[in-house]
Amino acid sequence: MRSWVVYSSQTGNTKKLAEAVYAALPAEKELYPVDAAPDAAKYDFVAVGFWLKAGKPDEKAAAYLEKLSGTKVFLFATHGAASDSEHVKNAIKYAEDLAKNAKVVGRFSCQGEIAPQVMEKIRAKPQPPPWIVEAPPAEGHPDENDIKRVRRVVADVLEKEG
Repeated sequence: MRSWVVYSSQTGNTKKLAEAVYAALPAEKELYPVDAAPDAAKYDFVAVGFWLKAGKPDEKAAAYLEKLSGTKVFLFATHGAASDSEHVKNAIKYAEDLAKNAKVVGRFSCQGEIAPQVMEKIRAKPQPPPWIVEAPPAEGHPDENDIKRVRRVVADVLEKEG
């Protein structure tokens, strides 16, 4: 099985997950930032990682997801909101809709620490987003437990998909 991981990372959180996903894949694999990602048509399994911006995958990852066709896709994301929040559920659903011409075979998300300067800008808005109250526990994430969890999820998806 030819696999590869493509990711978009603003602060390094999604890159950490991308490296963990890459480590969990079998031998024939590649890892690329989204800006350098080749055409996914040559691959059997593509893992696409992104960070959330305004409740959606960031623009670069979103554009890449729209191009996917006829391949198995694993989605993974980092965000400041709680993983079980409606904000995150809606964002993952949005990503799935962007990849409508591919087969989404799995998904994973976890909190990622938000840079202090970004938090200041968000808090200074006249109407900060509701998820901002969920952001403080994201400090230090993704952590070792998040890394172990994403590896386990990828292994489970690969076993199920054969």
